[in-house]
Amino acid sequence: MKKLRVGIIGPGQIAQTAHIPNYVKRPNEVEVVALVGTSKHKANQIANQMDIPYAFDDVQEMLDTCDLDAVSICTPNKYHKEAAILALQAGCHVFCEKPPAISVQEAIEMEEAAKDFGKVLTFNLHYRHSSEVEMMKRFIGEGELGEIYSARVHALRRRGIPGWGVFTNKDIQGGGPLIDIGIHMLDVALYLMDYPQPESILAATHQRIGTKEGVGLMGDWDPVKFSVEDAAMGMIRFENGASLILETSFALNMKSKSKMNVELFGDKGGANVFPPTIYQEKHGALVDIDIPFLPDINKYEKAINDFIDSCIGKKEPLITARQGVMLQKIIHSFYQSAETGNAINFKKI
Repeated sequence: MKKLRVGIIGPGQIAQTAHIPNYVKRPNEVEVVALVGTSKHKANQIANQMDIPYAFDDVQEMLDTCDLDAVSICTPNKYHKEAAILALQAGCHVFCEKPPAISVQEAIEMEEAAKDFGKVLTFNLHYRHSSEVEMMKRFIGEGELGEIYSARVHALRRRGIPGWGVFTNKDIQGGGPLIDIGIHMLDVALYLMDYPQPESILAATHQRIGTKEGVGLMGDWDPVKFSVEDAAMGMIRFENGASLILETSFALNMKSKSKMNVELFGDKGGANVFPPTIYQEKHGALVDIDIPFLPDINKYEKAINDFIDSCIGKKEPLITARQGVMLQKIIHSFYQSAETGNAINFKKI
């Protein structure tokens, strides 16, 4: 079988720690052929370190030179769309870091290009591949929660403003904690709820801490260059009557260092996802069912494997381009609602 020839667009931390190491775990099926960065010198250094044959400073040159089958996009959010469409046009499948892009229109263009060229487009929402989510999906599939009519989502950090990269630059990232970490737990909740169609969204964002100097638990940030929100809070109402409350932050004066969790509430039971616990009434008593002995899964490895298997035709990707568009629309609606102070009609997005 011909090996899947993969190129890496953006050779930063996530590429070096999550993408490349997990591609090379399948040497009989996959070959990482090339990478491209903004600096040819740096790209060459990383390529040499990671035993990758070719390095470039231009995406199109890499695509024209290397006869690739697939790419991973690990750039800042602003550059996702351009790289994805160039790769799809060149006949490559695309595995893109989250979020899909920085606007709804960009996400739609990416989805349409994948359809037009008949290629896989999926996103690295790796929490969906966790043991906890996989187990909870099985419990829900067996009817243990009944109809899920409400969810509560937390992606919170006390002082987790990234002190590196461009995470605090709104022009390049499109936003702060909502688009960076909130999207992970939002995707988990929507996936476990079977991705219901939103009806309306009401939200608020806050910028009270990041623009001042302070104690950082993820490195020191520059308050002068902090242009994203500290926190975003909001509620989604779905067309089926269900609701979801989302709270996310880079910096919030709370007790714990961080909290990443999804809670689900159904008419037959409720659930906590991280760690997984089911809450029910059975035999005249209120009972809690803990699920303590789950395997320790490498979520990044499973996400890469899902992409590889989708590329070679073994399965459909777990995360679809259509779901990526919906996530982008929800994020856009959150920010729009916060800016205008009004609830957003999702059908008009």
